[in-house]
Amino acid sequence: MAEIPANVILAAEFAERFDGFSIGSNDLTQLTLGVDRESDALAHLFDETDPAVTRSIETLIATAHAVGRPVGLCGQRPSDDPAFTRFLVSAGLDSISVAPDSFVAVKEHVAAAERA
Repeated sequence: MAEIPANVILAAEFAERFDGFSIGSNDLTQLTLGVDRESDALAHLFDETDPAVTRSIETLIATAHAVGRPVGLCGQRPSDDPAFTRFLVSAGLDSISVAPDSFVAVKEHVAAAERA
């Protein structure tokens, strides 16, 4: 699981030991931004589309692909946000894990992004 910024920074080293990466986008966002998504005072700052988060995702994907490792993502955002799904497809993400009830919607979002 790539859930902490260190996993992104040291992706090449982790790739020597693991055959792929799965991004936990909620935790990666929380730890990149230093925001507790459960806090009433801070939750409004939690944003998986923040440039620091999206750049981390792009960096991890590029680093992993450079050494032949796939990258997937698990998280709720692709189920709710077609724009985020388009970003993931354009970044080269290999797979998205979703809850069964959102499978059809995410599949449609991915298909639309791949056609664009």
